Amino acid sequence: MNFSLYIAKRYVRSKSKQTAVNIINAVTFWVIVIGAAALFIVLSGFAGLKDFSLSYTNSFDPDLKGLPKIGKSFSITESQKEALKNLKGIVAFSKELEDRVYLSHKQKDHIAFIKGVDTNYTQVIGMDSTLYLGDWFNEQQVVTGIGIANLLGLNINSYRSPLELLVPKPGTKSLTQQGPNAKFFNTFPVVLSGVYAVEAELDNKYVFADLSLVQALLEKDSTQISGINFKYSKNVDVSQVRNDIQKIFNDDIVLKDRRELNSTLYKMLNTENLATYLIFTLVLIIALFNVVGAFIMMILDQQGNSKTLYSLGATIKELRRIYFIQGIIVTFFGGFIGVFIGSLLIWSQVAFEWLKISPTIPYPVAYQWINVLIVLGTIAVLGIIASKIASSRINKGLLS
Repeated sequence: MNFSLYIAKRYVRSKSKQTAVNIINAVTFWVIVIGAAALFIVLSGFAGLKDFSLSYTNSFDPDLKGLPKIGKSFSITESQKEALKNLKGIVAFSKELEDRVYLSHKQKDHIAFIKGVDTNYTQVIGMDSTLYLGDWFNEQQVVTGIGIANLLGLNINSYRSPLELLVPKPGTKSLTQQGPNAKFFNTFPVVLSGVYAVEAELDNKYVFADLSLVQALLEKDSTQISGINFKYSKNVDVSQVRNDIQKIFNDDIVLKDRRELNSTLYKMLNTENLATYLIFTLVLIIALFNVVGAFIMMILDQQGNSKTLYSLGATIKELRRIYFIQGIIVTFFGGFIGVFIGSLLIWSQVAFEWLKISPTIPYPVAYQWINVLIVLGTIAVLGIIASKIASSRINKGLLS
């Protein structure tokens, strides 16, 4: 093995007397470098886009959320609240009540979701950090997305033209049974105190209000909620905390973390990442066909030396091992340089933000060591296959 490695390293450093062979070797080497750099840059770009996309959900989703197993709401007792306050592993928890709401303002209408939250909500979820204008709400005030505010023409602290909230009254009677003078909607006027801006779909979806206001609007008592949000403490045993919460609620709720709350988004992002990796790996495979040809050219160029080594006692197996090791050295060294070049480009984007999606938003990238290992591993596997194919050309017929 030491003999084969020594000869292979000598062959890597030496140049051929044939100029065409040197050009082919140089082109082959840079094909590996460019392929590795391109794969690493694309994977880092998709990692950045994944973090960028998930950052929107972090503004709305807690570390852990409890949802009703059956129906749209469940009750929480005072004893359960006290048990949650004393629960280790939880920094804070927040109750919420969510349902559809009809919004009306100056003959403009929109259907959205109203989310009633308590005073602990901003301690569990950093929603107040997404405010674009105004302040977080107080009693009889609401916070809407910038999309809703633009659609309805809302102004902050406009007490003369409040926003009207309308929710169908709960009941089992038909419209004819309720009579001509019956009111079919619970209505409540509110004032806009702030506007959040996160993402187009979310900006058109939610209206945040005080929990007691929404409970009154939906005709729910003070114990009824549709969800409870939890924030973990540092270095927490997640599985233990989940089990403790389930015991408090007697397994009457379903607990979901951020990944489970956004399972479709996570699957889509992971599928896109895998598809991109496979496409670029296919490009590398096609490029390494040229590597096989270049390795065979090197073998033919070194045919005289191979005959000499064979005459001095080297076996066919040892000669194959020489060229096999030589191919691995070339591909791995090219992959390493490619990853280094890609790393410089990614680091420069993180530091200087020279590539932008818009005038204010830089293109998101993320430098992850897992991507370094993936690229080097891919190059190593493909290099081993290509070297194996090329070195198998060594036979007695070639040396005769």
